[in-house]
Amino acid sequence: MKLADKVAIITGGNSGIGKATAILFAREGARVCTTGRNEKRCRGVVEEINKIGGQAVFVIADVRSPDECRKTVEATLEAFGRVDILFNNAGVYFAENTVECSEEHWDLTVDISLKGTFLMSKFALPSMIKQGSGVIINVSSGWGVQGGKKAVSYCAAKGGIVVMTKAMAIDHAAQGIRVNCLSPGDVKTPMLDEDARMQGMTWNEYHAQAVAQRPMGRIGTPEEIAKAALFLASDDSTFMTGANLVVDGGGTAD
Repeated sequence: MKLADKVAIITGGNSGIGKATAILFAREGARVCTTGRNEKRCRGVVEEINKIGGQAVFVIADVRSPDECRKTVEATLEAFGRVDILFNNAGVYFAENTVECSEEHWDLTVDISLKGTFLMSKFALPSMIKQGSGVIINVSSGWGVQGGKKAVSYCAAKGGIVVMTKAMAIDHAAQGIRVNCLSPGDVKTPMLDEDARMQGMTWNEYHAQAVAQRPMGRIGTPEEIAKAALFLASDDSTFMTGANLVVDGGGTAD
């Protein structure tokens, strides 16, 4: 029970990495608030956590909205009395280069991934500062480290998250708050399915291409990324802040 008596907020917590992390954190003793824009999926995650004996609530929220980010933190404090962990996971992806990328897609990507991370942190930090402890985990990507093909808005947003994490870590270390970044490679999630569709590829074609780019010869699972998030959230990483933990099957090393 590595997160016993802890309270975690997980954005984008209704599918993929967010869902896997919410369930793992609950198994490890955390009380969890998940956010998303799909009520049915959010409710489903809470029901799964309840079935394993955990405690969870959900908030329908768009992380682009300061009011809704504030509402999420307030709802968590009302339900559980504190916020110990913030997992900034919400994000979107469009397979477009600079010429193809519309201003609408650029704004949507940057606002959800980068601005959303900023806003959720802005409203979660005061309670963490008051209690003298807290952990923030910002989700970037291997493509936030080295860039990638046909992903200009995604790379810009995820790259910004890496450096923003370092700035946040410096600002709040003396207040007992650790801020780290988690950068997955290709993971079998609905976002990857959508990327295959946008590129006009079958899943088998897309999967073969993704596997060929990784020294480990496979893509990751949401559960593997959740375990890395657990490491960063728990006391196993108490001397880590401002770091970027890359979990990508060797993709950025190749």
